[in-house]
Amino acid sequence: MIPGGGQPNMQQLLQQAQKMQQDLATAQDELARTEVDGQAGGGLVKATVTGSGELRALVIDPKAVDPEDTETLADLVVAAVQAANENAQALQQEKLGPLAQGLGGGSGIPGLPF
Repeated sequence: MIPGGGQPNMQQLLQQAQKMQQDLATAQDELARTEVDGQAGGGLVKATVTGSGELRALVIDPKAVDPEDTETLADLVVAAVQAANENAQALQQEKLGPLAQGLGGGSGIPGLPF
């Protein structure tokens, strides 16, 4: 027979939840400070975003600038930003994924976005 009628130790559960919340906040802070890059057109356009997806920098090689074809340049910019955001999402998964699994990966804990 399980002591306490099989009820989990609430104090222990609260401590674990607080630690996970602190770990999550630390990981989110780290993501906000970490920069990742994406590029398009063989490096003609490079975008830098934070791990949380905030665009920080955009570098356009002068060879990509054709006044007669601004549409291609716009496409390269969009592609570079998308590539950088994909890299940021991969970083988020790397940093936050283990924390989400620790929370049961969507086990339905109220108030948690996992």
